[in-house]
Parts: sequence; structure tokens; C-alpha cells
Amino acid sequence: MNEEMLTEKKISSENVFDGVLLHVYKDKIELPNGNTATREYIKHQGAVCVVPVTDNNEIIAVRQYRYPIGRVTVEIPAGKLDKGETPLEAAKRELSEETGVESADIKYIGGLYPSVAYTDELIHMFMAKNLTYGEAHTDFDEFLNVEKIPVDKFVEMIMNGEIMDSKTQAAVLKAEKILKNEK
Repeated sequence: MNEEMLTEKKISSENVFDGVLLHVYKDKIELPNGNTATREYIKHQGAVCVVPVTDNNEIIAVRQYRYPIGRVTVEIPAGKLDKGETPLEAAKRELSEETGVESADIKYIGGLYPSVAYTDELIHMFMAKNLTYGEAHTDFDEFLNVEKIPVDKFVEMIMNGEIMDSKTQAAVLKAEKILKNEK
């Protein structure tokens, strides 16, 4: 079956919730076979994440409480795109805000749709090297512990199920592959 035969067509759309971060829609759609169905989904302005790698081959990570899952997680620095901001600008801003780190060598390593079944969120992934250190300046509602974890240990934590955050898993595994290829 070709892609055109899989495509669903929007008939109508209703914004059922318009929040600060999330915008929830309920659409009536036409299925490829002509029947109709409903799709509920979240529109999101997009986000970034950064794998900051030290000269000692460690990843700078943050521990923070995540309310929706009720637990503290280990993640890489990340955040949403601000209006009019490029992904690179957002990556540099989030890295500095959350960790106090700046990078002379930050590069794009790919995009990630964390959950295509119910959101259009696209996370732009970056890797940062040649780091300089300063003071973090987190948002008023952001409480983080910053730590350094060796790359190999970080990958082990992902593979053991200790790190379940999708953006962190994808970006760190990509970064580890890039770092190995650079040797």
C-alpha cells in the first residue's frame, strides 16, 4: 500500500483546550476507506535537548522531579522553544539556564518525535563539546541537581532501564555513536 492510500484527511477541527504549553484538538477525519473517525492530539511548539560532553568524556545531566510520573528522573538539559527562537538558540539557552554551561562546539544531531500517536512535538537534539562553566540560572519553577556521568555509565543506565526519558535515551545513544566514530 503506498503512502497516499494511508493518509487521513481532516474534515473539521475543534480546539478543546488551549494552555500555556499544550493545545489539545479533537478532529473529525476521513479514513483512507472513506469512513470517518475522531483523532485527539496535542499541538506543541517544539523543544530542544542537549548532550553536553566534557573533556573527560562525561555527560552533564540534570536530576529533576517530573510531576506527571511522580518521580525524579535523570535527563539531559532540555526545554521548549520560545516564540521566534531557533532550535540552536534554544539549545544554547537551555544548556546555560539549567547547567551554567556554554559550548564553543554545539551541533545538531537529529530530530525526535517523542510520541507520534498523540502529539506533533518535535524535539531537536544537539551535542555540545568544548564546554565552559558558569552559574546555572533556572526558571523560577525549575529545581535541578546537576551532575556529571561518564558516557559509558550513562549508556549502561539507559540499557538497564534506569533512564526512561525518550529524548535522553535517543540523544545520548546518538551522541555515543558519534563520539566513537570520531576516535
